[in-house]
Amino acid sequence: MANRIFQSVVLQMKEGTDRVIGVIDAEGTVVACDEQALVGDRWIGVVDPLNAAEGGMIRFEGRTFRALTSWGAQFDYACFVQGEDETAQSLCCLATVAFNGAKQNYEEKHDKGTFVKNIISDNIMLGDIYVRAKELHFVCEVPRGVFLVRQPEPADPAMIDTIQTLFPDKQTDFVLSISETDVAVIKQVPENTEGKKLDKIAQQIEDTLAEQLELKTVIGIGSVVGNIRDLARSYKEAQMAIEVGKVFDTERTVINYDNLGIGRLIYQLPTTLCEMFLREVFKKNPIDALDQETLFTINKFFENNLNVSETARKLFVHRNTLVYRLEKIKKLTGLDLREFDDAITFKVALMVKKYLVSRGHRQLTYLF
Repeated sequence: MANRIFQSVVLQMKEGTDRVIGVIDAEGTVVACDEQALVGDRWIGVVDPLNAAEGGMIRFEGRTFRALTSWGAQFDYACFVQGEDETAQSLCCLATVAFNGAKQNYEEKHDKGTFVKNIISDNIMLGDIYVRAKELHFVCEVPRGVFLVRQPEPADPAMIDTIQTLFPDKQTDFVLSISETDVAVIKQVPENTEGKKLDKIAQQIEDTLAEQLELKTVIGIGSVVGNIRDLARSYKEAQMAIEVGKVFDTERTVINYDNLGIGRLIYQLPTTLCEMFLREVFKKNPIDALDQETLFTINKFFENNLNVSETARKLFVHRNTLVYRLEKIKKLTGLDLREFDDAITFKVALMVKKYLVSRGHRQLTYLF
């Protein structure tokens, strides 16, 4: 950030107090101060206490310090006021508000990360995107991948800094805090990058967070987009990948939107239409009439590509036993899973049922 913005605020405050007020950066260097002789001084000793304070106020060598808001676990800038008394504390609080406001306004106008965050959050009009991109010298037409990293519980603040170490070029790659649990990664990728390459990048993020912070995460991947205006769409795809994966593929922790298949279609259907579909498919008995053992057998049959012999071997049962179970399923549901069309219908029905359960429809309304 331009230090002259802080200096402008400092000079305005000078008229209202005789206390020395200023700002230091993440390395403890004074970047703005109403006492010009202090600008450029470096106070290394205050850095660790400020980072440990987690946004609180500290007193250090005759001055009161408070960190400004930051996206990462470490502070980027901190305000300081001469003195350790109550007046210094009050002034420090007021000065922090002023500096945070100036910092936010500047970033909205000049920071590429904030620009990208506004795009994926739909906080900027399409017509303004190219105007702002030109002002920021932001390259619009390059391939970019969008990743959404989600932690089940409120995220560890260090998560952003850890991910940032994987993508150190802040001019082309952006690590953005979205919420308490979500971090978005917008990464520039080579031309013709395929889904497998994105999967590897996501796996690298997951492995790094697990190894360094012991964090369990789920990562959604949007489609590669070639223009900045499409970042919001790709981000929504990454969101949907996580939501659909949570319903249909609970074992996976890296989910690519392009690989969601039919689950993506089902997820967008109205629940009333899904219930209607199940009523039409299961005219003889509802799907709930099948016990867990039968459902386990069905899933194994699907996993083995409708191969009776291979499924029987995996289930450790005789082939005739499996044939008997399939005949029983046919009598209950009217669907012969050995027939491809019936198998497809049943597979979709199972996914629809799982979707309805995720929506809270545990006791379906069409039981006979």
